[in-house]
Amino acid sequence: MTAAAGVIQAFFTERLARQRQASPHTVAAYRDTIRMLLGFASGRAGKPPSRLDIADLDAPAVSAFLDHLGHDRGNSDRTRNARLAAVHSLFGYAALRCPEHSADIERVLAIPPRNTTRTIVTYLTEPEADALLAAPDAATRTGRRDHAWMLLAIQTGLRASELTGLTRADVHLGSGPYVACRGKGRKDRITPLKPATVTAVGGWMTEDGGLPHDPLFTTIRGGPMSTDALQQRLTVYSGTAVRACPSLAAKRVTPHVMRHTAAMRLLHAGNDITVIALWLGHENTSTTQIYLQADMELKKRALDRTAPAGTPRGRYQPPDQLLAFLEGL
Repeated sequence: MTAAAGVIQAFFTERLARQRQASPHTVAAYRDTIRMLLGFASGRAGKPPSRLDIADLDAPAVSAFLDHLGHDRGNSDRTRNARLAAVHSLFGYAALRCPEHSADIERVLAIPPRNTTRTIVTYLTEPEADALLAAPDAATRTGRRDHAWMLLAIQTGLRASELTGLTRADVHLGSGPYVACRGKGRKDRITPLKPATVTAVGGWMTEDGGLPHDPLFTTIRGGPMSTDALQQRLTVYSGTAVRACPSLAAKRVTPHVMRHTAAMRLLHAGNDITVIALWLGHENTSTTQIYLQADMELKKRALDRTAPAGTPRGRYQPPDQLLAFLEGL
């Protein structure tokens, strides 16, 4: 077995699994990246993956692999950067195990990520959220279940994987109701629940029954809902809700949009950005800054505070319908 093969196996079994206790999602993402890198380098070097050495995975090979991701696989710069982060993590570990290859390793670690454009987050306004929550049919089991998890998602901001991973034991509906979850990076957190959420989730739990370790939101067969199932149900309900709230037609509603909605509600309520980061389970507040960029109401209030004395507050509104038409051109 070559040095590269030994390092890769130890990276997954020792570094990720034992030392970092990485989540299954992280292990799967890193595994897919390294598997693609080995397949690409194997064809480039004319060797089977198990015979590749670290010299076959040098900076030119890794750079060519990253170009292959964009040109041949159509990956975005964000995906490219995520793959590069996995490669950097592997080579950072290799630097400790193979100091004789330090020159090649340092060159790989020096490959920079690409700058990406940060888009403004999409979130639901209050009328849009209300229309979406009203879309499930309360006369059916599926409708009652979906209303419960959608309300829980919009109120708590849980990720899709966190929602599908919840068990009945994670929900505490007594005094001081809350939901507990283990999120990204194996960080545990608890989120308090509003009375309306307690009523919806509690009603579903009573109807569905089960043991404490059973999934909270189950399919008709009793298994846990998948993240794909969450998205499929949201797509259906968005099509229904758009009739009551036409502005939804311009938005693709996903579980992450519901997470953004929870964050924007907290921001509009005047909560500090550090509180929102704690609520969402963000590792640092820099990730949470995207909500400040998306909050037009916050920007309008800041603009009002800078207006000269005697100037009417708010955005300019044309006084006449014809002028309004011309302003909109």
